[in-house]
Amino acid sequence: MFSFLKKTSSDAKPEVSAAAAPAEAPKPSWRERLFQGLAKTRAQWGGKLKTIFSRGKVDDELLEELETLLLTSDVGIEATTHLLDELKKAAKRDKLETPEAIQKALADALLETLKPLEQPLDVTTHKPYVIMIAGVNGAGKTTSIGKLAKYFQTQGKSVLLAAGDTFRAAAREQLQTWGERNNVTVIAQESGDPAAVIYDAIAAAKARGIDIVLADTAGRLPTQLHLMEEIAKVRRVIQKIEPEGPHETLLVLDANIGQNALQQVKAFDKAINVTGLVLTKLDGTAKGGVVLGIARQCPKPIRFIGVGEQIDDLRPFSAKDFVDALFDQ
Repeated sequence: MFSFLKKTSSDAKPEVSAAAAPAEAPKPSWRERLFQGLAKTRAQWGGKLKTIFSRGKVDDELLEELETLLLTSDVGIEATTHLLDELKKAAKRDKLETPEAIQKALADALLETLKPLEQPLDVTTHKPYVIMIAGVNGAGKTTSIGKLAKYFQTQGKSVLLAAGDTFRAAAREQLQTWGERNNVTVIAQESGDPAAVIYDAIAAAKARGIDIVLADTAGRLPTQLHLMEEIAKVRRVIQKIEPEGPHETLLVLDANIGQNALQQVKAFDKAINVTGLVLTKLDGTAKGGVVLGIARQCPKPIRFIGVGEQIDDLRPFSAKDFVDALFDQ
Protein backbone atom coordinates (compact mmCIF):
# COMPACT_ATOMS: atom_id res chain seq x y z
CA MET A 1 0.00 0.00 0.00
CA PHE A 2 1.39 3.37 -1.01
CA SER A 3 1.18 6.54 1.08
CA PHE A 4 0.90 9.95 -0.51
CA LEU A 5 1.74 13.48 0.66
CA LYS A 6 -1.17 15.91 0.56
CA LYS A 7 -0.61 19.14 -1.29
CA THR A 8 -0.01 21.85 1.35
CA SER A 9 0.78 25.51 1.67
CA SER A 10 4.32 26.55 2.42
CA ASP A 11 3.71 26.79 6.20
CA ALA A 12 1.72 23.57 6.56
CA LYS A 13 3.28 20.29 7.45
CA PRO A 14 2.63 17.43 5.05
CA GLU A 15 0.42 14.68 6.43
CA VAL A 16 1.62 11.13 5.96
CA SER A 17 -0.81 8.25 5.89
CA ALA A 18 -0.78 6.33 9.16
CA ALA A 19 -0.80 3.16 7.10
CA ALA A 20 2.65 3.90 5.68
CA ALA A 21 4.68 0.72 5.45
CA PRO A 22 7.46 0.43 8.02
CA ALA A 23 11.01 0.59 6.76
CA GLU A 24 12.35 -2.79 5.70
CA ALA A 25 14.99 -4.33 7.91
CA PRO A 26 18.42 -4.34 6.26
CA LYS A 27 19.16 -7.55 4.41
CA PRO A 28 21.81 -9.76 6.07
CA SER A 29 25.23 -9.63 4.42
CA TRP A 30 26.61 -12.71 2.69
CA ARG A 31 28.98 -13.28 5.60
CA GLU A 32 26.04 -13.17 8.02
CA ARG A 33 24.08 -15.62 5.86
CA LEU A 34 27.12 -17.89 5.73
CA PHE A 35 27.32 -17.92 9.54
CA GLN A 36 23.61 -18.73 9.71
CA GLY A 37 23.98 -21.41 7.06
CA LEU A 38 26.81 -23.19 8.85
CA ALA A 39 24.97 -23.17 12.19
CA LYS A 40 24.52 -26.95 12.26
CA THR A 41 28.17 -27.66 11.51
CA ARG A 42 29.24 -25.01 14.03
CA ALA A 43 26.97 -26.57 16.66
CA GLN A 44 28.79 -29.85 16.08
CA TRP A 45 32.11 -28.09 16.74
CA GLY A 46 31.57 -25.08 18.99
CA GLY A 47 30.71 -26.30 22.46
CA LYS A 48 32.71 -29.50 22.09
CA LEU A 49 35.83 -27.62 21.08
CA LYS A 50 35.53 -25.35 24.11
CA THR A 51 35.39 -28.41 26.35
CA ILE A 52 38.28 -30.10 24.58
CA PHE A 53 40.50 -27.02 24.69
CA SER A 54 39.55 -26.06 28.26
CA ARG A 55 42.49 -27.98 29.75
CA GLY A 56 44.82 -25.47 28.09
CA LYS A 57 47.46 -27.89 26.87
CA VAL A 58 47.91 -30.08 23.82
CA ASP A 59 48.30 -33.53 25.35
CA ASP A 60 47.33 -37.05 24.26
CA GLU A 61 43.87 -36.77 25.77
CA LEU A 62 43.11 -33.53 23.92
CA LEU A 63 44.37 -34.96 20.63
CA GLU A 64 42.27 -38.09 21.04
CA GLU A 65 39.10 -36.12 21.76
CA LEU A 66 39.79 -33.75 18.88
CA GLU A 67 40.38 -36.68 16.54
CA THR A 68 36.97 -38.12 17.46
CA LEU A 69 35.26 -34.77 16.88
CA LEU A 70 36.89 -34.26 13.49
CA LEU A 71 36.05 -37.76 12.28
CA THR A 72 32.42 -37.49 13.37
CA SER A 73 32.22 -34.16 11.52
CA ASP A 74 33.08 -35.91 8.22
CA VAL A 75 36.54 -34.36 7.99
CA GLY A 76 37.98 -37.75 7.02
CA ILE A 77 40.99 -39.70 8.24
CA GLU A 78 43.62 -38.07 6.03
CA ALA A 79 42.57 -34.49 6.80
CA THR A 80 42.15 -35.30 10.51
CA THR A 81 45.67 -36.74 10.70
CA HIS A 82 47.05 -33.67 8.92
CA LEU A 83 45.29 -31.24 11.26
CA LEU A 84 46.41 -33.10 14.40
CA ASP A 85 49.99 -33.11 13.14
CA GLU A 86 49.83 -29.36 12.46
CA LEU A 87 48.42 -28.72 15.94
CA LYS A 88 51.18 -30.77 17.57
CA LYS A 89 53.81 -28.82 15.62
CA ALA A 90 52.27 -25.50 16.66
CA ALA A 91 52.09 -26.61 20.31
CA LYS A 92 55.75 -27.50 20.31
CA ARG A 93 56.82 -24.39 18.41
CA ASP A 94 54.60 -21.76 20.07
CA LYS A 95 54.15 -23.25 23.57
CA LEU A 96 50.34 -23.23 23.41
CA GLU A 97 49.07 -22.90 26.98
CA THR A 98 45.57 -21.40 26.77
CA PRO A 99 42.30 -22.58 25.19
CA GLU A 100 42.29 -19.46 23.00
CA ALA A 101 45.80 -20.13 21.70
CA ILE A 102 44.95 -23.76 20.91
CA GLN A 103 41.78 -22.78 19.06
CA LYS A 104 43.65 -20.15 17.04
CA ALA A 105 46.29 -22.73 16.11
CA LEU A 106 43.57 -25.10 14.89
CA ALA A 107 41.84 -22.30 12.96
CA ASP A 108 45.16 -21.40 11.32
CA ALA A 109 45.68 -25.04 10.30
CA LEU A 110 42.14 -25.19 8.87
CA LEU A 111 42.70 -21.99 6.90
CA GLU A 112 46.04 -23.20 5.53
CA THR A 113 44.37 -26.45 4.45
CA LEU A 114 41.41 -24.77 2.73
CA LYS A 115 43.13 -21.74 1.19
CA PRO A 116 44.27 -23.62 -1.97
CA LEU A 117 40.61 -24.40 -2.77
CA GLU A 118 39.77 -20.69 -2.91
CA GLN A 119 40.15 -20.01 -6.61
CA PRO A 120 37.49 -17.64 -7.99
CA LEU A 121 36.25 -18.49 -11.46
CA ASP A 122 37.55 -16.19 -14.22
CA VAL A 123 34.96 -16.15 -17.00
CA THR A 124 36.66 -13.42 -19.05
CA THR A 125 39.11 -15.67 -20.91
CA HIS A 126 36.62 -16.82 -23.60
CA LYS A 127 33.37 -15.61 -25.16
CA PRO A 128 31.15 -17.43 -24.82
CA TYR A 129 32.58 -19.00 -21.68
CA VAL A 130 31.11 -22.50 -21.61
CA ILE A 131 30.41 -24.06 -18.21
CA MET A 132 29.22 -27.66 -18.12
CA ILE A 133 27.46 -28.67 -14.91
CA ALA A 134 27.26 -32.28 -13.71
CA GLY A 135 26.18 -34.14 -10.59
CA VAL A 136 24.00 -36.89 -9.19
CA ASN A 137 20.22 -36.59 -8.97
CA GLY A 138 19.11 -34.49 -6.03
CA ALA A 139 22.38 -32.62 -5.53
CA GLY A 140 20.75 -29.31 -6.44
CA LYS A 141 22.23 -29.08 -9.91
CA THR A 142 19.42 -27.34 -11.80
CA THR A 143 18.71 -24.96 -8.92
CA SER A 144 22.42 -24.11 -8.76
CA ILE A 145 22.36 -23.22 -12.47
CA GLY A 146 19.55 -20.75 -11.85
CA LYS A 147 21.47 -19.18 -8.97
CA LEU A 148 24.68 -19.06 -11.03
CA ALA A 149 22.82 -17.29 -13.82
CA LYS A 150 21.69 -14.64 -11.35
CA TYR A 151 25.18 -14.32 -9.87
CA PHE A 152 26.84 -13.79 -13.27
CA GLN A 153 24.18 -11.27 -14.23
CA THR A 154 25.04 -9.24 -11.13
CA GLN A 155 28.62 -9.26 -12.45
CA GLY A 156 27.39 -7.61 -15.65
CA LYS A 157 27.53 -10.76 -17.80
CA SER A 158 24.93 -11.99 -20.28
CA VAL A 159 23.93 -15.62 -19.80
CA LEU A 160 22.29 -18.38 -21.84
CA LEU A 161 21.07 -21.69 -20.39
CA ALA A 162 21.24 -25.05 -22.15
CA ALA A 163 18.69 -27.63 -20.97
CA GLY A 164 20.95 -30.64 -21.50
CA ASP A 165 18.97 -32.84 -19.11
CA THR A 166 16.66 -34.33 -21.74
CA PHE A 167 15.70 -37.32 -19.57
CA ARG A 168 13.58 -35.43 -17.04
CA ALA A 169 10.86 -33.13 -18.33
CA ALA A 170 10.74 -31.63 -14.85
CA ALA A 171 14.40 -30.60 -15.11
CA ARG A 172 13.74 -28.81 -18.40
CA GLU A 173 10.69 -27.06 -16.98
CA GLN A 174 12.59 -26.10 -13.83
CA LEU A 175 15.39 -24.59 -15.90
CA GLN A 176 12.88 -22.68 -18.04
CA THR A 177 11.33 -21.28 -14.86
CA TRP A 178 14.75 -20.07 -13.71
CA GLY A 179 15.27 -18.57 -17.16
CA GLU A 180 12.03 -16.60 -16.84
CA ARG A 181 12.93 -15.41 -13.33
CA ASN A 182 16.32 -14.17 -14.52
CA ASN A 183 15.13 -13.02 -17.97
CA VAL A 184 17.59 -15.44 -19.56
CA THR A 185 17.13 -17.43 -22.78
CA VAL A 186 16.90 -21.22 -22.38
CA ILE A 187 17.72 -23.51 -25.30
CA ALA A 188 15.71 -26.71 -24.87
CA GLN A 189 14.17 -29.64 -26.75
CA GLU A 190 11.36 -31.88 -25.59
CA SER A 191 13.50 -34.93 -26.28
CA GLY A 192 16.65 -35.87 -28.09
CA ASP A 193 20.37 -35.90 -27.65
CA PRO A 194 21.65 -33.76 -24.75
CA ALA A 195 24.89 -33.14 -26.61
CA ALA A 196 22.94 -31.71 -29.56
CA VAL A 197 21.00 -29.34 -27.26
CA ILE A 198 24.21 -28.01 -25.75
CA TYR A 199 25.82 -27.73 -29.20
CA ASP A 200 22.85 -25.61 -30.39
CA ALA A 201 23.06 -23.47 -27.26
CA ILE A 202 26.73 -22.66 -27.84
CA ALA A 203 26.01 -21.83 -31.49
CA ALA A 204 23.20 -19.49 -30.37
CA ALA A 205 25.47 -17.85 -27.80
CA LYS A 206 28.12 -17.22 -30.45
CA ALA A 207 25.54 -15.68 -32.79
CA ARG A 208 24.09 -13.44 -30.08
CA GLY A 209 27.35 -12.36 -28.44
CA ILE A 210 26.47 -14.00 -25.10
CA ASP A 211 29.16 -14.03 -22.40
CA ILE A 212 28.39 -17.29 -20.57
CA VAL A 213 26.69 -20.58 -21.43
CA LEU A 214 25.55 -22.70 -18.48
CA ALA A 215 24.96 -26.24 -19.73
CA ASP A 216 22.85 -28.56 -17.61
CA THR A 217 23.32 -32.34 -17.88
CA ALA A 218 21.21 -35.21 -16.60
CA GLY A 219 21.86 -36.40 -13.07
CA ARG A 220 23.67 -39.71 -12.88
CA LEU A 221 25.45 -41.96 -10.42
CA PRO A 222 29.15 -42.70 -10.92
CA THR A 223 28.28 -46.43 -10.99
CA GLN A 224 26.07 -45.94 -14.07
CA LEU A 225 28.89 -46.45 -16.54
CA HIS A 226 26.79 -45.96 -19.69
CA LEU A 227 25.61 -42.59 -18.38
CA MET A 228 29.15 -41.60 -17.42
CA GLU A 229 30.19 -42.41 -20.99
CA GLU A 230 27.32 -40.29 -22.27
CA ILE A 231 28.44 -37.24 -20.33
CA ALA A 232 31.95 -37.79 -21.65
CA LYS A 233 30.36 -37.66 -25.14
CA VAL A 234 28.74 -34.32 -24.28
CA ARG A 235 32.19 -32.99 -23.51
CA ARG A 236 33.54 -34.23 -26.85
CA VAL A 237 30.64 -32.67 -28.80
CA ILE A 238 31.21 -29.31 -27.07
CA GLN A 239 34.80 -29.40 -28.33
CA LYS A 240 33.58 -29.69 -31.93
CA ILE A 241 32.07 -26.21 -31.80
CA GLU A 242 34.35 -24.78 -29.07
CA PRO A 243 37.75 -26.54 -29.32
CA GLU A 244 38.92 -25.30 -25.91
CA GLY A 245 35.58 -25.97 -24.23
CA PRO A 246 34.08 -26.61 -21.89
CA HIS A 247 36.12 -23.91 -20.22
CA GLU A 248 34.88 -25.04 -16.81
CA THR A 249 33.36 -28.34 -15.73
CA LEU A 250 31.55 -27.91 -12.43
CA LEU A 251 30.50 -30.83 -10.25
CA VAL A 252 27.60 -30.04 -7.92
CA LEU A 253 27.87 -31.83 -4.56
CA ASP A 254 25.27 -32.13 -1.82
CA ALA A 255 27.06 -31.43 1.49
CA ASN A 256 24.69 -33.84 3.25
CA ILE A 257 26.44 -36.87 1.76
CA GLY A 258 29.64 -36.21 3.71
CA GLN A 259 32.56 -38.46 2.80
CA ASN A 260 30.67 -39.95 -0.17
CA ALA A 261 31.36 -36.65 -1.89
CA LEU A 262 35.00 -37.68 -2.28
CA GLN A 263 34.05 -40.74 -4.33
CA GLN A 264 31.81 -38.62 -6.53
CA VAL A 265 34.60 -36.14 -7.23
CA LYS A 266 37.01 -38.92 -8.20
CA ALA A 267 34.52 -40.74 -10.44
CA PHE A 268 33.29 -37.65 -12.29
CA ASP A 269 36.83 -36.33 -12.63
CA LYS A 270 37.86 -39.55 -14.35
CA ALA A 271 34.98 -39.25 -16.84
CA ILE A 272 34.85 -35.52 -17.59
CA ASN A 273 37.89 -33.83 -15.99
CA VAL A 274 36.21 -31.83 -13.23
CA THR A 275 37.76 -28.37 -12.87
CA GLY A 276 35.68 -26.97 -10.02
CA LEU A 277 33.07 -27.78 -7.39
CA VAL A 278 29.77 -26.29 -6.23
CA LEU A 279 28.96 -27.39 -2.68
CA THR A 280 25.24 -27.05 -1.94
CA LYS A 281 22.92 -27.42 1.07
CA LEU A 282 25.53 -26.55 3.70
CA ASP A 283 22.72 -24.98 5.72
CA GLY A 284 20.97 -28.33 6.14
CA THR A 285 23.82 -30.43 7.44
CA ALA A 286 26.39 -30.80 10.22
CA LYS A 287 28.79 -32.36 7.69
CA GLY A 288 30.49 -29.17 6.54
CA GLY A 289 33.79 -30.76 7.56
CA VAL A 290 33.77 -32.66 4.26
CA VAL A 291 35.32 -29.54 2.71
CA LEU A 292 38.54 -30.43 4.57
CA GLY A 293 38.40 -33.98 3.26
CA ILE A 294 38.13 -32.63 -0.28
CA ALA A 295 41.13 -30.38 0.34
CA ARG A 296 43.33 -33.29 1.38
CA GLN A 297 42.12 -36.15 -0.83
CA CYS A 298 40.84 -34.61 -4.07
CA PRO A 299 41.76 -30.91 -4.01
CA LYS A 300 39.53 -29.37 -6.65
CA PRO A 301 38.77 -25.65 -6.44
CA ILE A 302 35.49 -24.94 -4.66
CA ARG A 303 34.10 -22.26 -6.95
CA PHE A 304 30.80 -21.72 -5.11
CA ILE A 305 29.02 -22.76 -1.93
CA GLY A 306 25.30 -22.64 -1.17
CA VAL A 307 23.83 -21.94 2.25
CA GLY A 308 20.13 -21.43 1.56
CA GLU A 309 17.23 -21.52 -0.88
CA GLN A 310 17.19 -17.85 -1.92
CA ILE A 311 18.43 -16.95 -5.39
CA ASP A 312 21.46 -15.11 -3.98
CA ASP A 313 22.44 -17.83 -1.49
CA LEU A 314 25.16 -19.21 -3.76
CA ARG A 315 28.45 -17.31 -3.69
CA PRO A 316 32.18 -17.82 -4.32
CA PHE A 317 34.00 -19.80 -1.64
CA SER A 318 36.08 -17.85 0.89
CA ALA A 319 38.35 -20.01 3.04
CA LYS A 320 38.64 -17.41 5.82
CA ASP A 321 34.90 -16.76 6.03
CA PHE A 322 34.26 -20.51 6.08
CA VAL A 323 36.74 -21.14 8.91
CA ASP A 324 35.44 -18.17 10.91
CA ALA A 325 31.92 -19.55 10.59
CA LEU A 326 32.98 -22.90 12.09
CA PHE A 327 33.72 -21.36 15.47
CA ASP A 328 31.50 -19.57 17.97
CA GLN A 329 31.93 -15.86 17.51
